[in-house]
Amino acid sequence: MRADGRRQEELRAISITPGFIKHADGSALIEMGDTRVICTAALEDRVPPFLRKTGKGWITAEYGMLPSSSPVRIPREASRVGGRTHEIQRLIGRSLRSVADLGCLGERTVWLDCDVIQADGGTRTASVTGAYVALACALRGWAARKTVPEGLLRDSVAAVSVGVVDGEAVLDLNAAEDNGAEVDMNFVMTGSGKFVEVQGTAEKQPFSAEQLSRLIGLAQTGIERILEIQQRVLREWRVPS
Repeated sequence: MRADGRRQEELRAISITPGFIKHADGSALIEMGDTRVICTAALEDRVPPFLRKTGKGWITAEYGMLPSSSPVRIPREASRVGGRTHEIQRLIGRSLRSVADLGCLGERTVWLDCDVIQADGGTRTASVTGAYVALACALRGWAARKTVPEGLLRDSVAAVSVGVVDGEAVLDLNAAEDNGAEVDMNFVMTGSGKFVEVQGTAEKQPFSAEQLSRLIGLAQTGIERILEIQQRVLREWRVPS
């Protein structure tokens, strides 16, 4: 049993609220335990220079942690984005592009903004999961207005963290577990069960093939459950009239 009472293979409580931001094309508040991230999607009628005159669009992301999202104030990255932030932004963008047909966008860019309002571990994985819901919500409105066809999203995508804590493989690490983990990994997977990204580091000691196999199994099981929650939320949500 873990410090917060969960079993090794148990996710934190997950809640996803679509349509959380009134003025966004698509939005979602995702809560995984005490981690809370607001994700929004917006459409821009231009693409990066390398995509001009190709007829294809782009999906990119911005990520940030609000100053009071952690116990110690985090300064705003107003003038220069730090390395960790840049890495997470690229991860979110790659994850959503992996399940999108960019030809459906035309020469437009989808901006996914992920703002962490409270952090307790797993902010990057929560951002990927919430960004998918925000984009799926936005797509319904765009399709209704015939701006972007419904075929933009070919699959779903979600993410989760796993790790080795006190010698045990565990799913969905909170901040205390993440800080003390011997091994820390993040998995991104599609609804069809394919891997998009695997990030893994031995923080304190190397891990064995057997431990890696156990961590992969935990991640797959966790992401399957998260994907189910995403789809249930999207089935119940309706585009505001």
